[in-house]
Amino acid sequence: MRHSILITASLAALLLAPQAPAQDKKDDAAATEKSEAKSDLPPLPDDKTIAQTAVIGGKPIRYQATVGKLPVYDAKGKKIGEVVYTAYVVPGGGAQRPVTFAFNGGPGASSVYLNLGAVGPKRVQFGDKGDSPSDAPLLVDNPASWLDMTDLVFIDPVGTGFSRSLIDEDATKKAFYANEPDIKYLSRIVYDWLVKNERLRSPKFVMGESYGGYRAPRIAYELQTQLGVGVNGIVMVSPYLDPAATAGSDALSPLPWMITLPSMAAGHLERTGKLTPQAMAGVEAYTRGGFATDLLAGRSDPQATARLSDKVTELTGLDPKLVRRLDGRVDEGTYLREVHRDDGKIGSVYDSNVDAFDPFPNAAERKSGDPILEGIIAPTTSAMVDFITREVGWKTSARYNALSFSVNSAWDRGTPDDAPVSDLRKAVANDPKMGVLIVHGYNDLSCPYFGSRLIIDQMPRFGVEQRVKLGVYPGGHMFYSRKASAEAFKADARVLYTR
Repeated sequence: MRHSILITASLAALLLAPQAPAQDKKDDAAATEKSEAKSDLPPLPDDKTIAQTAVIGGKPIRYQATVGKLPVYDAKGKKIGEVVYTAYVVPGGGAQRPVTFAFNGGPGASSVYLNLGAVGPKRVQFGDKGDSPSDAPLLVDNPASWLDMTDLVFIDPVGTGFSRSLIDEDATKKAFYANEPDIKYLSRIVYDWLVKNERLRSPKFVMGESYGGYRAPRIAYELQTQLGVGVNGIVMVSPYLDPAATAGSDALSPLPWMITLPSMAAGHLERTGKLTPQAMAGVEAYTRGGFATDLLAGRSDPQATARLSDKVTELTGLDPKLVRRLDGRVDEGTYLREVHRDDGKIGSVYDSNVDAFDPFPNAAERKSGDPILEGIIAPTTSAMVDFITREVGWKTSARYNALSFSVNSAWDRGTPDDAPVSDLRKAVANDPKMGVLIVHGYNDLSCPYFGSRLIIDQMPRFGVEQRVKLGVYPGGHMFYSRKASAEAFKADARVLYTR
C-alpha cells in the first residue's frame, strides 16, 4: 500500500529550521503536542468473536460474528489509524466459500446500513414510510441476508463507526479524507483482512452503497492491479458512479435533467398505483427521445418548451402552472416539496415517497433536514452500539458515528471525473470471469438509476452479454428496506455469485 509521507508543519520546523528563539520553541512544542495528542487515546479492545444463529431463507444458519480492528500505517511504518470491522463467517466453508467486503458511502457513513439493513444476518427496520426514529432498535433475523451464500465483512472507514485516526486534523485530512488516499488505504484493509484470516484463495467480492459505489470498482481495480488480489465480482448499490456527469452548470447540459426525470416519474407512478417496468420503459424512451430533443432546442423554441412542460407535468403530477414557469426543468428540491405541498410535508431525496411534516411550511425555501437521512441515525446507531458492546462484548466508551457530518465537510473531492467508471471498465476488461451487478431503487433522487442505465448502455460488451447488469426495484436509495425489493435484490445477486 502506498501512503503519503505525513510530516506536520511543526515537526518539519523542528527538524529543518535553524535554532529558534525560546518563544518559537514553545509554540513548536505546543504544536507537536497537539499533533501527537491522538496517540494518547484509550486503546480499542482486542478482537472479539461470538457464535450466533439466524434463520435465513427459511433455514437456520450458524455463524461467528467478529468485531475487530486493523491498523493503518504510513510509508514510514508509523501507525496512523485503526479501522474497525464487523465480520460474519460461517465455519467450515473452506477455500470455496466466498467473502464479500462491504462499504457504505457519504463520505462519512459507516457500514451499518448495508449491515443491519440490507445483507447482514440481523436487521433493524429503517428508511421506509412509517418508520420513526423513536422505534425500538430491535435486531431480528434478516431472511434476505446473503450469509447463506457468502461470508460478510463490513468495513467502517476512518472517522465512521469506531474507526479512528491517530494523527492530527490536518494530517488526517491528507491521509484519509480525500478520494485517492481513501481508495489506497481501504484496499489495503481488504488485503490485510484476507491475509490475517487466511482467505486469499476464497472467491472475493466488493460491495458498495452510494459513495461506496464510487469506492467499489476503484477498490476492485486497486486490488487487482496494485495489491495482486483478484476480485470475482462487484456489487454497487445506489452508486454515486459518475460525478463528472452532473458536475458544473446544469444549464449547459441536458444530462442532469435526463438523469432525474425517470425517478420523479417513478415516484408519481407509485403514488398513483401504476408503477411497473413497462410504464418505466415508456418513461425512459421519452427521456432519451422527445425530452432530450426539446431540452436541446432550448427556451428559444416556444413550441419545444410547451411540449416539454406538458409532458413533464403528466409524468410528475406537479401543478402545470409551476412546471410551465420552470419551462419543464424541475429540480429535485422543488419536486420533493411540491408533490407533498397539499399535505404540508416534504419528501426525501432518497425516496420521494417517504416524507415528513414540514416544520416551516410557509417559508419560501426548505429549512429542514431530509426525512430519511435524519430519521435513520437513531435506530441504526442504537442498534449497532448495542450489538457491538452488549451482544458481542466489544466494550468501548468511544462514540459511534453512523453518519459523520464532520468527515463529509472535511472531504477533499478533487475535480469531478469518471474515475469509478474508468476503473470499472478496466477491471472488467482485465478479467473475463468478473461479473458486475449495479442496483437502484426507482424513487432515488440522490443517485438516480437512469444515470447508471446510460453508463451501462455506453459500455463495451466485454465478450459476453450482460457482464455488467442493472437491477432496479421499487423503493429508493435504500430500497432493501422493502421486503420484496430485498428479496429481488438477493435473487439477482445469487446469479452473480454462482456464475
